[in-house]
Amino acid sequence: MSTPKAFRMAPETEERSRENESLTLPAELPILPLRNTVAFPFTILPLSIGIPRSVRLIEEARQGERLIGLVAMKDPQIEEPMPGQVHEVGTIARIERVVQTAEGHFSVIVQCLERFRIAYWTADQPYLKARVDLAADRLEEDLETDALQRSLVDLAREVVALSPNYPKEAADFLAQVKNPRYLAYLVANYAGLPMEKAQEVLAADELKQKLRLLIAHLAREKEVLSLGQKIQSDAREEMEKAQRDYFLRQQLKAIQKELGEADDSRSEADEYAEKIAAAGLPEEARKEAERELKRLRGMSPHSPESSMIRTYLDWILELPWKKLSEDRTDIGHARRVLDEDHYGLQEIKERILEALAVRKLRAERGAGAEGAPGGEAEPGGAILCFVGPPGVGKTSLGKSIARALGRSFTRMSLGGVRDEAEIRGHRRTYIGAMPGRILQAIRRAGTRNPVFMLDEVDKIGQDWRGDPASALLEVLDPAQNRAFRDHYLDVDFDLSEVIFITTANQLETIPAPLRDRMEVLALDGYTEAEKLEIARRHLIPRQVKANGLREEELTFTDDAVRKIIRDYTREAGVRALERALGAVCRKCAVRIVEQQWSHVLVTPELVREVLRKEAYEAERSEPIEIPGIATGLAVTSFGGDILFIEATRMKGKGTLTLTGHLGEVMRESAQIAHSYVRSKAEVLGVDPAVFEASDVHLHVPAGAVPKDGPSAGVAMVLAMASLFSGRTVRGDVGMTGEVTLRGRVLPVGGIKMKLLAAHRAGLATVILPRRNEKDLEDVPREVRDALRLVLVERIEEALPVALGTENRRQPALPLVG
Repeated sequence: MSTPKAFRMAPETEERSRENESLTLPAELPILPLRNTVAFPFTILPLSIGIPRSVRLIEEARQGERLIGLVAMKDPQIEEPMPGQVHEVGTIARIERVVQTAEGHFSVIVQCLERFRIAYWTADQPYLKARVDLAADRLEEDLETDALQRSLVDLAREVVALSPNYPKEAADFLAQVKNPRYLAYLVANYAGLPMEKAQEVLAADELKQKLRLLIAHLAREKEVLSLGQKIQSDAREEMEKAQRDYFLRQQLKAIQKELGEADDSRSEADEYAEKIAAAGLPEEARKEAERELKRLRGMSPHSPESSMIRTYLDWILELPWKKLSEDRTDIGHARRVLDEDHYGLQEIKERILEALAVRKLRAERGAGAEGAPGGEAEPGGAILCFVGPPGVGKTSLGKSIARALGRSFTRMSLGGVRDEAEIRGHRRTYIGAMPGRILQAIRRAGTRNPVFMLDEVDKIGQDWRGDPASALLEVLDPAQNRAFRDHYLDVDFDLSEVIFITTANQLETIPAPLRDRMEVLALDGYTEAEKLEIARRHLIPRQVKANGLREEELTFTDDAVRKIIRDYTREAGVRALERALGAVCRKCAVRIVEQQWSHVLVTPELVREVLRKEAYEAERSEPIEIPGIATGLAVTSFGGDILFIEATRMKGKGTLTLTGHLGEVMRESAQIAHSYVRSKAEVLGVDPAVFEASDVHLHVPAGAVPKDGPSAGVAMVLAMASLFSGRTVRGDVGMTGEVTLRGRVLPVGGIKMKLLAAHRAGLATVILPRRNEKDLEDVPREVRDALRLVLVERIEEALPVALGTENRRQPALPLVG
């Protein structure tokens, strides 16, 4: 295979034509494939030979008759083409000169003689050989041939005149060519034909067909060159006009400067005036903009205040005062979008669909209908607040609502915000003043009615710079945000069309007035079955795509996903699960690339090999072998969790010591539990004198984590009852509930998250307050069916369930002294 360096035409002579006609072909002609070029007759062609089999072909050919066949390759990417991968029509060439380079390659000059057509292949080793037949062009000397020849010459001369790449003498040379064959191949060589067209010209048997193909190509080239010259001419004229205008403006500025006129500020002020007139601003905003524009006209453009005014006017003009995106109010479409983006969360989805349906009816029947307090309907409807642990899909729900409605989505994180100016903006008296983040997000959204998510609303702080939560009261009040006034703009902006959605991890830290303006929707976390389905539908496809894999290259078994859920993640949501799935995908990508695997089946054994040792013990409860330990259920910012209450006693004077970073309410629960067990000593079969001679130490592990709330009361009572009675609490029993001094069990919150935690931990029985029975409706059925739920009104009902009548009484722990 060879690469041509340049083309040169052989002189047109009668002797050369006769030589071609009397050419004697060998029995087998060595065939040299050409990459990215077609060799035409009458051409002197330099070649660079580097492929080993082509080098051997040249070495052997120059020892013999020095004739070779040149054919074009069909695919230039193939290093050593075989029969069928080269064209059947080529050109016979004679080797005129061979020079060997320092690298062992050949630089060869060949003279192309005549067309040939391959009759049949005779060999493909050590190089291609074939039996060929000469295929001289069929030439008819008639008027049509003369007309085609003259048209080709005229077109070629016009192309040479238009193109800067050809010397002007080439046009005169073309006029002197009389032989139509020589003319056709001369033009074909230098016309810049694509490979397909060049091969088509060579393969055409009739000379008239060759001339027609070349005329069509040159006609197109002429049009392209003419159009290019016109474009260059137009661009040159525009540049000359721009330069002329520039010089005129500079002269005008110099004249106005001598006259003392501030032309820059006047022209800029005129531009602002045109923008204000075209912006369609509300009356108040228009008057304020015109007032600032009047000030701008009367001051120097180099004044610092003029820069502040221009920034203010830019903000006024860039806000979407009247731009509204059209809602897509198809409830069926909204339901499909929510189901596509999120698995489960049926109650949340239904509430979102209710809000969208109400919004559709209000839009169709008039938003200012009756029925709202004070005679005004709430313009924006309810403010939804998604509350739940991290990773359960709160933020993505907001994006799904925006997609379902066809609205823009914008988000603002409130975590750590302590400055009221972040919400309302700074007054323009301050250097570097800017609007608040509410209006900044509205400008980014580009419409006045986006879906606006206020993330982490429970993490707002306050200090001497103000209370951002109080500033949000106006923003989230549908009756007031129609006229939201930012300190920087100091004009009313209508936020009533914005759909505000807030998110929080816990409800307790949200200020009561702000919480009162929102409808709280709780996302308590997912069961193992729900996590498995979410991983199948969303997480695995997303991570496979994110790591450059294809679906057919990687398959996760259900057992592998369950192992990741149980042993490598401990969360209510699925964020850590997605990270673990991503880690597995990356490890599998290494095997596919390095070891050339075509498919990886992810099994539990492969998960253990890839992710190394298990991070958790699958949240399993511990077997309890000594008295004084009970398993409680708690709610944390990461969802539900099991909590071990440990108690021990020692010689002393009846004092109670509490550790574990407990809050005031939880410390009181411990004191109540101690007093209750002491009052029921005889019922438990304990000598009352033991309490007077024993100090009790109650500890809740994970001492670095703050804990508070009354829901550990039942677990504390049972831990102390177990401690003094010598009976162990069953390890598969979890409990929650507040206990009073009279032994009543009061309801607590977070039942769903606590039962999900109990289910994950493998508990068999859960003791709950009877007054929490209504909360069991929110618990998934598979969790309710897997647990034995014992509802109690008094603590005495819980004692036999947890301590068990079948438990053998163990001797009380000896006093540590």
